[in-house]
Amino acid sequence: MTAGTDALAALAGWVGRTETRHDWVTVPLAERLSATLDRDDPPPRPGDVLPTGWHATLFPRIARRSGVGRDGHPKLGDFLPPVPLPRRMFAGRRTQFLADLRLGDEVQCTSVIAAITPKSGRSGQMIFVTVRHSIESPRGLAIVEDQDIVYREETPQAPTDATAAAAPDTADFATWMREHVADEVTLFRYSALTFNGHRIHYDHPYVTGVEGYPGLVMNGGLTTLHLYELLRDRAPRPLATMSTRNLKPLFAHQRFHVCAEPEGNGAKLWVVRDNGDRILDGSCTFKVA
Repeated sequence: MTAGTDALAALAGWVGRTETRHDWVTVPLAERLSATLDRDDPPPRPGDVLPTGWHATLFPRIARRSGVGRDGHPKLGDFLPPVPLPRRMFAGRRTQFLADLRLGDEVQCTSVIAAITPKSGRSGQMIFVTVRHSIESPRGLAIVEDQDIVYREETPQAPTDATAAAAPDTADFATWMREHVADEVTLFRYSALTFNGHRIHYDHPYVTGVEGYPGLVMNGGLTTLHLYELLRDRAPRPLATMSTRNLKPLFAHQRFHVCAEPEGNGAKLWVVRDNGDRILDGSCTFKVA
């Protein structure tokens, strides 16, 4: 399946479309995410600051069961444009942290389709949809985040990159580094917390037989969350901005390293497999003291 000229022209009319949603920053949400990350945190209480990056669990897209597509995502055409390519993945984000969110806050997110960009790559035709989310607490604007979603053609075999040539000791160059392995339970828990029905994260027959991957795909948001947790424990000051770009998929039971190298008023960020194959690039800046 490919997108023709007429279909691409029709998608352009979706740029600028806006929606507003509401959510609550709850104690149970913080408690469940802490357990998913295997943290030994004290019990969360109303008024506590939500850890940086945990906003990703807020404002999930909610659809009735009849409104869910083949891949487990809500069908396109409500807010997200009806891109005529079947395979959907998270490609990256750029986030500004302006103020804290606190447990107990009622929060509002205003989202706008900022850009729709066709591209071609090794896997064929792609369309990137960029959505800007502005999150407000009762105290005002707190977070602005641009998210990129990539849509791809149907392919008989998804690229795995699992046996790519190793880069020389990429993780060893990091001043800050942490090792992880994601299993099926962790992937399922994170998908449940974010109300993410994408079947590539929990349905082994689907992900291998339909989308052509060698195993369950790790949530891109979970990979990024591990970077946030590394910076939470090591960074000298709170984050002002963070930008990440997902390069390749990770799969369940693959060992990987989240890495950061301080640089000026921020750090370079990356994630690599054990063999040195880089799957994510990024950067961040810290707030001025």
